[in-house]
Amino acid sequence: MLLSRPARALAVTLFAALLAALVPASAAHAESRTVQGGRLDWGIKSSFQSYVTGPIAQGDWGLTGGAATVGGSQFRFHSAQGSYDPETGVFEAAFSGGVHFTGHRKADGSNELDLTISRPRIRIQGGSGTLYADMASKAKGSGRTTVSSRVPLATLDVGGIDMRGGGSPVSLAGVPARLTAQGATAFAGYYPAGTSLDPVSLTVDVRSPRKATPSATPTTESTGAPSEAPSATASSTPSAPAAGSLRAAAVDWGVRRTFREYVTGSISQGTWTLADGAQDGGALFRFPDGQGTYDPRKGTLDAAFAGSVRFTGAHLDLTLGKVTVKVSGGTGTLGADVTSAGRTEKAVPLVTFTARGLTPKNGLAAVIEAPATLTEGGAKAFGGMYKAGTAMDPVSLAVAVDTKARLPALPDLGSDAKPTPAAPATPSTSAAPAPAAASEPSSSPTGLYVAIGAGALLAAAVAVFVAVRRGRSGSTPTRTPSA
Repeated sequence: MLLSRPARALAVTLFAALLAALVPASAAHAESRTVQGGRLDWGIKSSFQSYVTGPIAQGDWGLTGGAATVGGSQFRFHSAQGSYDPETGVFEAAFSGGVHFTGHRKADGSNELDLTISRPRIRIQGGSGTLYADMASKAKGSGRTTVSSRVPLATLDVGGIDMRGGGSPVSLAGVPARLTAQGATAFAGYYPAGTSLDPVSLTVDVRSPRKATPSATPTTESTGAPSEAPSATASSTPSAPAAGSLRAAAVDWGVRRTFREYVTGSISQGTWTLADGAQDGGALFRFPDGQGTYDPRKGTLDAAFAGSVRFTGAHLDLTLGKVTVKVSGGTGTLGADVTSAGRTEKAVPLVTFTARGLTPKNGLAAVIEAPATLTEGGAKAFGGMYKAGTAMDPVSLAVAVDTKARLPALPDLGSDAKPTPAAPATPSTSAAPAPAAASEPSSSPTGLYVAIGAGALLAAAVAVFVAVRRGRSGSTPTRTPSA
């Protein structure tokens, strides 16, 4: 039997309300999310590392841009930035840091082998993946240097990985990689296209889009400018502040890369532990909260910093704490309290570094990756493992003299970043599907509430339909036994 015009209008209204309740949930699910923070672990090609440092090339490699090492032969690239769509599985993340390989040193001091791979980027879409990188390489024979950005260096075998529905963090482990034709050219012809490279692993943090919060009065944040940006009427070239106490300061130092590798390697089988506010930046440790005095006109500094790092392993227990930095005459000295074998020696000068030009620019005075040399006291602190004069990891120092100045950001390793070797990659070679991207249930109950509301509306529509139909027919509902 047909419904009356008012009944049809009511049914249409309820159905429209049902659609309105369902649409926001679908739209929210389709929104892309921001990748912010995380790391990529990749050895590039372990045999190439061995070749570079072996008896033929007699070369070496160095880290740039805050890259670190992890495990026996992997490089760690940090501070992921990108996007991820959990509905389609499209994923893209760019990482910071690089590796510089040199070898085959010639009589004129240059290197025949000179290759830099930096800023890797991962893109996964439609069941295929690509690793891009910025490349600088010297061709074999001609010696011509080529610099290229975003070179499709390797293809990634992600055919058995379902990237849809991931939460945070998103993790992939042991993804097989093969050199592309463009990558082979950028690799200076050392390997042909199709060569297997080291597998790729990554872990990144994913953030959901922020809900818009309209404000009655516009703020600087709505224009994309920092909320604490200086006023347009402020002087762009403020005079140097007078000597006095520090507003904010931090010092970054990784001690020595080979020492960290020794600690976590197969011989020592140890680790390191941070305490008292020290932070781990992958290739360095940050000692924050500098307290002391700074004279910007003279370029002098006398400051103490918070934090400590303790290295432990087989026949090893060494703690560096209460770090100090003194700068005078363009030279800096980094010292610390050294605890070893249960004994503590205070204020040991560990390394010296060049600190010329420690004058503020835009409210920040900084020394970036200044080469550091081990002192006599530092040699004793390391138990004679290194001689005085040994090159240690560079020192970075930042002093904020203005309330609006910000200290340089620490490399972002994302969630669950620990100073322990990564497990060896063991990708499956079978045709069985690989594990899906790591996911976790959403903490938001919005979807549940929408489903409940939609169910209530649907039930109401059905009830109205039945009631109207019964009213038209004049029938009485038949009683049925209760459940």
